[in-house]
Amino acid sequence: MSAPTDPTPVIIEAAINGSTSRQTNPHVPVTPEEIAADAVAVFRAGAAIVHNHADVFGSDEEVAERYLAGWRPVLAEVPDALVYPTVAFGPGGEIRYSHLSAIARGGGLARVAPVDPGSLNLGGLGPDGLPAGGFVYRNPYDTIAGALELCMQLRLGPSLAIYEPGWLRTLLLWWEAGRLPAGSMLKFYLATRRGLTGTPFGLPPTLLALEAYLEILGDCPLPWAISVVGGDVCATEVARAALDRGGHLHVGLEFYAGDRTPTNAELVAEAVDLCARVGRPVATRAQAAAILGLPEPATAPAGQPHGG
Repeated sequence: MSAPTDPTPVIIEAAINGSTSRQTNPHVPVTPEEIAADAVAVFRAGAAIVHNHADVFGSDEEVAERYLAGWRPVLAEVPDALVYPTVAFGPGGEIRYSHLSAIARGGGLARVAPVDPGSLNLGGLGPDGLPAGGFVYRNPYDTIAGALELCMQLRLGPSLAIYEPGWLRTLLLWWEAGRLPAGSMLKFYLATRRGLTGTPFGLPPTLLALEAYLEILGDCPLPWAISVVGGDVCATEVARAALDRGGHLHVGLEFYAGDRTPTNAELVAEAVDLCARVGRPVATRAQAAAILGLPEPATAPAGQPHGG
């Protein structure tokens, strides 16, 4: 085995639930109790960060408490665990991030936050094989700006999902202006034809696609990871190429699709094995926080959001 091109420890993030249903894979955790048990298992397997969705819609406080119910047992067993939620939706389907403040008021257990810097058509395929559905995952510029500002106020590191190349170009404007919060990390979502809900988007999981993203990234030093939406990231040639180029890995049942029904811990173990074969160490949770430059969590009086 040749020496790795980059000795930086690999951050493995596990997105443990989301678009994949329990009908598709019975190992998908849903309830707070299941999420807590699964999160502890993937941390033990080698993940540094866990991302999950809550199974409720409602007020910011209701959503926040559902997340916190799943995280409190995790932090009791893994005190330095890095856990974070997904975005929330308002009554009209608009994207909101205000639940992050409610999470902070409820105990501030997260040090990372989701930020999606762009918009996307989402739907399935009709009987004629053409895209069908009218949902637009909408993140206009003012929503992006508000989410990044909130991350600064709450001292959260943005986990920046890049579904399309244009999302990266947009995000880099904030970096060039010196307005990205500390702890920012990019995740290149390379999608198979299956995509997220049945239709493809963005770039495919190929070496050329990775090179395209890295060309756009240029000399920006932000840490980045690759993910395969609608596939198996560690089974692709692009995973090893990403590790050779200094990248990190985003795995888990949220995006996994294949002819197996693995657990999240098994997917993390496969990522750990790939890192070993490439010759790069796997980051501990403390190392991941240092690599990302996550701010130290602020303290705040009960009922008040963290300060900036």
